[in-house]
Amino acid sequence: MDDALLSSDHLEWRRVVRDFAAKEIPREYVRTCDGAREYPYEAYEKVVQAGWLGMLVPESFGGADFDLIAYLLMLWELGRFSVDFGTVFAIPAFCVMNIVRHGTADQQEQYLQAFLEGRVRFSISITEPEAGSDVAAVSTQAVLDGDEYVINGNKMYASAAHTKNNVICMLVRTGPAGERHRGLSLILVPNDAPGLTMDRLPTVARRATGTNQIYLQDVRVPARNVIGAAGDGWRLIMEHLELERISVATLYAANAQQAVDDAVAFAKERVQFGKPIGSFQVIKHTLAQMQTDVDAATALVQRAAIRLAAGLPAAKEVSMAKLCASETLYKVAGEGMQILGGAAQLPDMDMERYWREGKQSMVGAGSSQIHRSIIAKEMGL
Repeated sequence: MDDALLSSDHLEWRRVVRDFAAKEIPREYVRTCDGAREYPYEAYEKVVQAGWLGMLVPESFGGADFDLIAYLLMLWELGRFSVDFGTVFAIPAFCVMNIVRHGTADQQEQYLQAFLEGRVRFSISITEPEAGSDVAAVSTQAVLDGDEYVINGNKMYASAAHTKNNVICMLVRTGPAGERHRGLSLILVPNDAPGLTMDRLPTVARRATGTNQIYLQDVRVPARNVIGAAGDGWRLIMEHLELERISVATLYAANAQQAVDDAVAFAKERVQFGKPIGSFQVIKHTLAQMQTDVDAATALVQRAAIRLAAGLPAAKEVSMAKLCASETLYKVAGEGMQILGGAAQLPDMDMERYWREGKQSMVGAGSSQIHRSIIAKEMGL
């Protein structure tokens, strides 16, 4: 984000997180987790010990109660070398804020302190084989049986659902299929519940966080695990999506800036025809356009964040930020691959990871096409 538009407190906070990341979570560690497809438990624990998991959680629940801008600055610095790595900390925050805002007193007592201490993780599960962009088409069925729900169905692309001590915030259908939006509920499902199995998918991106296909066969979950009221899932998910989308948009912009920085550094050092390739006009102009595109995306992210932080309507602005930042990441990482040439194919140059994650970014958290539709709707079209 543009330092000139940040307060002195935010600037100091950004410095603290950047120094922490450089010391505790260097890019070499990020690269290793990506290459080995390993969840970064060590880094997660360091963030737990720093007390940063509860950035948005009110002090009354043991959290830090920081503002949204501070939270996004933390994501920027922790995720600058990998969108995937940043989502390690963003994904549980979406779920936890649903419990903070809409959970029962028992849910808050059971989960919030345990989350802040790193004893419980959270992930989100919405997508199904036949329900992706059309969220209201969710068909995984939860049928009330006494004081329990019995869940049957199949979920797709559930990031981090396989991790240790994880509870899945799962969107399920508790009403008839014909009810669409009104028949959905959000329920907490432990990932070790009997009848729940999953396969980790060998996706091109999200290698460290991991994404999974989930199978549910007669999975029993206490009825008290429903967040909010039964049938209120659509409203809670829509509220959740704004935080999710501004979070990932921040990560896309941060990763895009790192891609430009890496390409500039390479262009200054790589010598061809007796001079650094950065001295050639074709490379200079490419890098100049890359930086211009990243600055434009960052400005949209910052505008949307400021509106959300102020409690203003921001559906259009958030979608613009997510759309622009995701497509910019893919574009500048692709240009970076070209500038690095053969070196770009090597994992230890990082650019190929930015490029892979850029491709995923145009689908996750709502595809580019979905966000153009949202923007058009907000324009009255």
